[in-house]
Amino acid sequence: AKQAANSTLHILQAPELSEPNAEIAPEEEAPAVEFRDVSFSYDPGEPVIQELSLKCPPGTVTALVGPSGGGKSTLARLIARFWDVDSGTVLVNGRDVRDQPSRELLSSMSLVFQDVMLSTDTVRANIALGNADATEHEIEEAARAACIHDRIMQLPDGYGTIIGEGAHLSGGEAQRLTIARAFLAASPILILDEATSALDTESEKIVQAALDKLMVGRTSFAIAHRLSTIFNADCIYVIDGGHI
Repeated sequence: AKQAANSTLHILQAPELSEPNAEIAPEEEAPAVEFRDVSFSYDPGEPVIQELSLKCPPGTVTALVGPSGGGKSTLARLIARFWDVDSGTVLVNGRDVRDQPSRELLSSMSLVFQDVMLSTDTVRANIALGNADATEHEIEEAARAACIHDRIMQLPDGYGTIIGEGAHLSGGEAQRLTIARAFLAASPILILDEATSALDTESEKIVQAALDKLMVGRTSFAIAHRLSTIFNADCIYVIDGGHI
């Protein structure tokens, strides 16, 4: 309990990122995501990303591969402005992420990480985190697209089953719930951070099939250890030591 309390205090005491005072119009025909000479470090003097530049054109799949600790996941989180860069610029739709209100920036993208976060709530509510105004039909359609509808219908109360109480989902099933959220959000940018790396082979196939459908028509930024999961990428960058 003491450790949990200290962790909570640590989060509450973290300084908030600044919010822009004025909105800046997006650039026409700009890359969906762009890094311009970006450097970033968690601790002073220990850079994780070093003067890195890359572009992700709209509607393409950009993949990042490389050794653990090379900076791939950090890049993905900088797109969503989990932190501000030390130098350089991260742009989404031609605009510096620091010039976009947080709600607007995050609504433009869906994030599917290796670590699945589900709340102790109904299956329906967990999927609807992707779109709080979604109808029952839209939620079910998102679940079908994510290949999880049939499993949900096997639960005691279907979509009304409370996760953690009436149902315990496997890693692959939980991951498909987060993919259903992304379908429901219908965001133009998709960030996938090793979404299948913790799954067994059979679960990986099912989840990858759902991800393939999710990436259609979206600008996708995918991080993977297994090259089979990014076979159809338009561009593959190897990231090592914070460099391309």
